[in-house]
Amino acid sequence: MERCAMNDKVIIVEGKTDKEQLMRVLDEPVSIICTYGTISFERLEELSEELEEMDVYVLVDADDAGEKLRRQLSREIPHAEHLYITMLHREVAETPLNYLTRILRAAKFKVMTI
Repeated sequence: MERCAMNDKVIIVEGKTDKEQLMRVLDEPVSIICTYGTISFERLEELSEELEEMDVYVLVDADDAGEKLRRQLSREIPHAEHLYITMLHREVAETPLNYLTRILRAAKFKVMTI
């Protein structure tokens, strides 16, 4: 998992292509943390402390690996808000930009007009 300077809003995703897709539509400073599909207990514990006072969102793929990560993050970062893509789109990186903007706008993110 990468480290970065944190903004007030943080989105946790699985991979680099998920992050790139989000960056195409976000129109405000947001920290995007990539887990690369897995996260160690130690890093998760450290991360939960770092994120305690921040607005945290989880956006992972609609598959078994994504749901496993979502459950793990739910336990360790209980204040995180979970955003969902449909099984139709399945992967964050493959979700159409107009659909992704609707998800983010509903969560009160500033997004670009697509």
